[in-house]
Amino acid sequence: MPHTLFNLVPRTIAFAAVALGLSACMVGPDYKGPPRFTPIAVETGHFHRAEAADVVLDPPSARWWLTLNDAELTRLIELAFVDSPNLKAASAKVRNARAMLREQAAKLPPSGGTSVAALSVKAPSSIGSILGSGSTVANPIRVDLYSTALDASWELDIFGGARRGVENAKATAEAQQASFDDVKVQLSSDVAQAYIHLRDIQQRLASDTASARLEDRALQLVLERRAAGTASDADVERLRTQLSQTRADLVQLQAASDQFLNQLAVLTGREPGVLDSELAHAAPAPLPPSRVAIGDPAAMIRRRPDIRRAERQLAAENAAIGQNIANYFPTVTLLGTVGYSGTRTSGLFDSRNVTAVGGPSLSWNVLNFPTAQARVNEAKAQHDTALFNYGQTVLGALQDAEDSLSRFGHQRDSVVQLTMARNSADHAAALTRARYAGGTASLIDVLDTERQRLSTEQVLAEASATLTEDYVALQKSLGLGWQDATDLEAPRG
Repeated sequence: MPHTLFNLVPRTIAFAAVALGLSACMVGPDYKGPPRFTPIAVETGHFHRAEAADVVLDPPSARWWLTLNDAELTRLIELAFVDSPNLKAASAKVRNARAMLREQAAKLPPSGGTSVAALSVKAPSSIGSILGSGSTVANPIRVDLYSTALDASWELDIFGGARRGVENAKATAEAQQASFDDVKVQLSSDVAQAYIHLRDIQQRLASDTASARLEDRALQLVLERRAAGTASDADVERLRTQLSQTRADLVQLQAASDQFLNQLAVLTGREPGVLDSELAHAAPAPLPPSRVAIGDPAAMIRRRPDIRRAERQLAAENAAIGQNIANYFPTVTLLGTVGYSGTRTSGLFDSRNVTAVGGPSLSWNVLNFPTAQARVNEAKAQHDTALFNYGQTVLGALQDAEDSLSRFGHQRDSVVQLTMARNSADHAAALTRARYAGGTASLIDVLDTERQRLSTEQVLAEASATLTEDYVALQKSLGLGWQDATDLEAPRG
């Protein structure tokens, strides 16, 4: 290696060492996490509406649908997690964000490549006078030049702009992962809600069908009594109207059943109608467990994907401030080329043909300061927007959980009262049947009390289905359904 190359290497290494020492600091604010927007809830460790809802603060189950003990519902949710187009689209966004992170990180280390050139230079005959020889040649000068080299460059991240870019890309990728998790929370909730609606409608179809049979039988009896002169036309029309209304309800319920069958098919990534035969057999809506664990507000804040997404977006905007502040400072790049050059291919790799070029290059666009300042101000404004968006997301999540607890608790009380009403209706129907057997009540009385019993039973079934829907909404508000663990290390509230 020529003596000049030996002299070049230590100088370049020394400059790089100094630059690396300077790069230990990074401009811009270091991220310290978001402030607390719900200090009372976090410090007290319980939800305000938890006592009224009669729940416990034990860690909840991430796969909450298993607590409903419905194998068909579990299968549908698992199908949705595999085949849902929405979930696949969210997964693709995560992959894209991670690829962008790798691209940003790839800018930190040196880059390089190889080059091979075969050049033919034709110079004009006046080249001699241009070179100062004072003479010219009759024919143009022709020179062939061959070279091969290794090229390398390294933009030194002295002020941390590139590293802030990696911070930004990393936080953005994590925010996209949180969005993917949020899709799973929403998807499991949507599947469960549609399934519960379907089972509720199937029970109402069965109940209304039984009511229509009773009303039709009562109508026939009244028609016989009118023929015998013991019932009026008004009695007949009243029962006929009631029967027509019940039959109209059956038509509407069947349409609603088809709608939820279609919704479940699409949620699981299938064409409408594919699940009809599988779900055609009526079954009661699942009931929530008697013991409902909800955890505490701090765990909910750490767990909910929408809060994690907002926190990661805040971290990304914080890094963007440093990225833009770095534009105030000069850019230093180390350049180097080592190779062989010659006018003939033979002997090209002789040591006398070694060429080496290396050293630092500095660029500083001092006239760009107004643009840099504007971008810094823009980044700070976007950071403030992300900060307050995070606060609103935390407060909204806490309200969501408190509202869900209130609805669930009150609906459970309503189901208790309706259960008592159903028991009374059952008792009344039994007493009427006994009176009919003893000859002190008519068949019309029996049919009427039986219809009332069916109506009370149906109201209770609808209320029970609503209770399960409220249970599902509660699990969604707690941010459950996307992971196997019950807690995460993440932002403060």
